[in-house]
Amino acid sequence: MMVLFSFFFSFIIVSTTTICPPPVCSSPLYPTDKTFIVQVHHDAVKPSVFPTHAHWYASSFSSSAAAGTDRIIHTYSTVFNGFSARLSPSEADSLRALPHVTALIPEQVRHVHTTRSPEFLGLRSSDSAGLLKESDFGSDLVIGIIDTGIWPEHQSFDDRELGPVPSKWKGECIAGDNFPSTSCNRKLIGARFFCAGYEASNSRTNQSTEFRSPRDSDGHGTHTASIAAGRYVFPASTLGYARGVAAGMAPKARLAAYKVCWNSACYDSDILAAFDSAVADSVDVISLSIGGNVVPYYLDSIAIGAFGAMQSGVFVSASAGNNGPGGLTVNNVAPWMTTVGAGTIDRDFPADVKLGNGKILSGVSIYGGPGLIPGRMYPLVYAGSQGGDGYSATLCLDGSLDPTLVKGKIVLCDRGINSRAAKGEVVKKAGGVGMILANGVFDGEGLVAECHVLPAASVGAIAGEEIRRYVEAAAVATTGKYKSPLSPPTATIIFKGTRVGVRPAPVVASFSARGPNPESPEVLKPDLIAPGVDILAAWPDNVGPSGIPSDKRKTEFNILSGTSMACPHVSGLAALLKAAHPEWSPAAIRSALMTTAYTLDNRGEAMLDESSGNTSTVMDYGAGHVHPQLAMDPGLVYDLTTYDYVDFLCNSNYTASNIRVVARKNADCRGARRAGHSGNLNYPSLAVTFQQYGGGKSKLSAHFIRTVTNVGEAEAVYKVSVRPPSGVVVAVEPERLSFRRVGQRLSFLVRVTSHEVKLSPGISTVRSGSMTWSDGKHAVTSPLVVTLQQPL
Repeated sequence: MMVLFSFFFSFIIVSTTTICPPPVCSSPLYPTDKTFIVQVHHDAVKPSVFPTHAHWYASSFSSSAAAGTDRIIHTYSTVFNGFSARLSPSEADSLRALPHVTALIPEQVRHVHTTRSPEFLGLRSSDSAGLLKESDFGSDLVIGIIDTGIWPEHQSFDDRELGPVPSKWKGECIAGDNFPSTSCNRKLIGARFFCAGYEASNSRTNQSTEFRSPRDSDGHGTHTASIAAGRYVFPASTLGYARGVAAGMAPKARLAAYKVCWNSACYDSDILAAFDSAVADSVDVISLSIGGNVVPYYLDSIAIGAFGAMQSGVFVSASAGNNGPGGLTVNNVAPWMTTVGAGTIDRDFPADVKLGNGKILSGVSIYGGPGLIPGRMYPLVYAGSQGGDGYSATLCLDGSLDPTLVKGKIVLCDRGINSRAAKGEVVKKAGGVGMILANGVFDGEGLVAECHVLPAASVGAIAGEEIRRYVEAAAVATTGKYKSPLSPPTATIIFKGTRVGVRPAPVVASFSARGPNPESPEVLKPDLIAPGVDILAAWPDNVGPSGIPSDKRKTEFNILSGTSMACPHVSGLAALLKAAHPEWSPAAIRSALMTTAYTLDNRGEAMLDESSGNTSTVMDYGAGHVHPQLAMDPGLVYDLTTYDYVDFLCNSNYTASNIRVVARKNADCRGARRAGHSGNLNYPSLAVTFQQYGGGKSKLSAHFIRTVTNVGEAEAVYKVSVRPPSGVVVAVEPERLSFRRVGQRLSFLVRVTSHEVKLSPGISTVRSGSMTWSDGKHAVTSPLVVTLQQPL
């Protein structure tokens, strides 16, 4: 299952004013029917007897081509050749046997995963030089946002002082429910919606009550769009928090919205259609805060769509996922996408919890309503100590709290299952006056501020356990009677507003998904991290800031967290870099962002992992935290072409038919496999996994071939320096690269040698270092990761 890497709502808010009409696919839905994305060979020519491709495709599985077209969900022609349809098992078998059909890909269902961040990244509109000025704020670039739609009237999408729509633009502004075609302007230059895949997979009685148009009734798409390219708006805040000037990364870049997520679900057939349209419309960047289960690339519609986009020169940025801090959790791992994890910025929203025993514990919160009475201590109860279904009560699930036990009290709830804000609503409905939300052991110390509907604060796992011990020491869980001579447990919450200049920052967010890469361990993922915690950005008028249907508060901006928020930061920065360097390929842009990223926080020390408080690793942050100003002038870039990616797939033991699904071309892998291995993909990071079978002191060795392109000064000499992983010997040949012109390419060899170490079967150890090429002005740094693994 796949998810929009959202702020942490586990549902989508839908409008109650407009109901989606019946499905466009009017055929009955049978339990055995499934939606497939059907690839047709790229050289296949439509017979002239059929008026359209849809009629031709329908004839493949229907006795009546005309009737069969009603069952076609989408046709694809830009990043993919073929169609999607809901098929019975026998129809699917028949299609597989046709000579012009290359593959049937089962559809996956995916569900949804700033006033300060531009300044934190060093992007200041007042600077007389720098990335914003060099790129003219991205004014002629188009960013396509594949998400939940957009709220077009928001002032973040105002077109004041923007020039004409770029002449290359081929897109449309598709009208729909509460979204006339005049909703677009010179800022929001295109908007489309894709719900046929969603509708085909749901019965007519289970249709969404959302707008059947590009209008956003969730908030996620509006938020991510304004992070990427929102205009300057002042004043901006959420419930009085984070006051300042709101701005996206590329304030003058144009936006195109592609709505694919409906009623908390995003279907592959719709996502692929959005990719197809976005590339045909001539976007420059695609921002995708969607992802999910990692599967081979030939079964992953996002990877397939992104490959087609890359072939057309479109940069694709994708969120890494919110399933951290565990390993092997990263999503969107194809090497032709830029995968973005999340870090903190130097701003937070502290809310202290004060206990009756005098202890004060740190927490966070965004609450702007009537507060608790200053100086008053309130009775404190642990939701799990009420008896009955303790599990549901502990998590503060709907209907799990006994009003007679919680009325007038602050309730301690455990994190898990339902959203943080939804737990507050449960407490409020039961008569509680406040809530303390405690992380579990897995969540660690990572905190996310939420727009709560009652006075509430989130605390880390250590503080949560201390509060539980305090409550349980003072009360008998089974009766609710208090032990003598201990006083009944009490608490209050002290809200401290907005704090800036927080140290340390950045810190890798606890929720941010981690490597290694489950599909291609030789490609380090995530690629880098960007701001993704407590990010303020645009918000629709019809959705309360908590995301709860009963929340009728209105706010023009909202503060959310997730890799969903980190991804559009990189999307906007990619647009700025493309504007400043029109000749750069998507791989060159990613390389510039990665090789100039940093791994030290604002104390000058190694970045920390929020979940543990320990030093973070390359598996957490990839190349490091994005540094926009340095990325504008990286000196050298590691570039890649379609052929390089095909060779990579060959060396990853993909079959010719597998590769044809992804690349839409035939591949002869014999030459690629003779020439090298998958680790030789010209990527800005280097990773190798050694399988050691003897457990002795044998030497393990590998080599990497890399090629760098000079994008700095015409004549430059770069010297290499290596910080080898512990216990690993690294040799680079040559150690000096002399360039005579811009655009010149030079190659080098990296040899990595390690001794075996004693490990238990099934256990691995990761050791990291780095390699840097420097000419005295530029420092081109690549992570170097060695994994030693003892097979079972």
